[in-house]
Amino acid sequence: MFDLDLWREIFQSINKNRTRSILAGFTVAFAIMLFAILFGIANGLQNTFTEAFVDDANNAIFIRAGRTTKAYKGLQAGRQIQFKNEDFDYIKDDFADGIEYITARIYKGVDASFRNEKNNYTVRAVHPDHQYLENTIMKEGRYINQRDLEERTKVVVIGRLVEEDLFLKTKALGKYINLSGIQYKIVGVFTDKGGDNEERLIYMPVSTAQQVYGNNDHLDQINLTYKPTMNHDQAISFGLGIEKKLKQRFTVAKSDQRAIRVFNMASQTKGVNQMMTGLGVIILVIGFGTLIAGIVGISNIMIFVVRERTKEIGIRKALGAKPVAIVRMILIESIIVTALAGYLGLLIGMGVLEWVGPSLEEFFIKDPAVSTSLVIGATVTLIIAGSLAGYLPAKRASRIKPIVALRAD
Repeated sequence: MFDLDLWREIFQSINKNRTRSILAGFTVAFAIMLFAILFGIANGLQNTFTEAFVDDANNAIFIRAGRTTKAYKGLQAGRQIQFKNEDFDYIKDDFADGIEYITARIYKGVDASFRNEKNNYTVRAVHPDHQYLENTIMKEGRYINQRDLEERTKVVVIGRLVEEDLFLKTKALGKYINLSGIQYKIVGVFTDKGGDNEERLIYMPVSTAQQVYGNNDHLDQINLTYKPTMNHDQAISFGLGIEKKLKQRFTVAKSDQRAIRVFNMASQTKGVNQMMTGLGVIILVIGFGTLIAGIVGISNIMIFVVRERTKEIGIRKALGAKPVAIVRMILIESIIVTALAGYLGLLIGMGVLEWVGPSLEEFFIKDPAVSTSLVIGATVTLIIAGSLAGYLPAKRASRIKPIVALRAD
């Protein structure tokens, strides 16, 4: 049952002993504030890495061709490596067991126009699987399909911002867009989480681009995703196997790093995960070290509080107070001070993260924030620790005979 006199007495005690209450509260508030800031910064770093790869599949491998930098088997350095359709088919067939999706890319710059609106854009000529490598989200219509590829149809899929730039008073879907003097039908409009640059792209079938721009079978790049069942080490080994085979195919020295470049997201993800794990351990050690310091601080203060109130306890017992009532009063006072101070520390910590958040982006810390439930859990831990620290001496003091308690110094 709610005891109004008990609560009035508790708040009077807190008000009467302001210095003691402030010291206890400061210890808790500082520990929670530092705990929130540390975990907020760790989350900010995680957000930075997540956003860096938001528009690409996490299991992607990008294969680019360059120039040889070393002479090898009678061939001079400086040789340009050129991927062709047969190389795409070779990778697709020979590594089929490990491939989830695969596409080629051809890049072209075009002057695009619709009626009186004009602008410059980059065309990416791709295979249908490309949609899954870039996490392209169709807003309207469809993506490039296998029939487009086989029939070399003059169709394109445009980004949301291309539609906004050129199609001011109408919808782009189904209309024809002029790309450097050639008309293409728009069969889809897409969005991309990668931002404005990705949404100002135009996609067309790779076979169409080969026929229109050069009448050849050249490819600029080959991209694929490995099967999600692979772990990081298996995926890295898979990527190295592709690189080794391609170097043999194009007669490139094993140590030549520029002729054929394979960028494997598995290597990046593994490195990021290792770094975040290490950072997480450091943050946990510092964070829990801060909590332990807070626990020690609140425990010492509670022991001192009970010792300081020994005479008061003796008087209460002399007046008929039961031991359980004395212990309950001390514990509730401890819980109130710790909870209020913890909430204040949480507000200050989250306020600091909100205030300095924008300025931390230059240090690769984006949107630093901390889970409220995590900080509440830390506060509850301090409350429990403070309660235990106060319970034991309070229990012991409640058992002292009134005459002995009144003699205490």
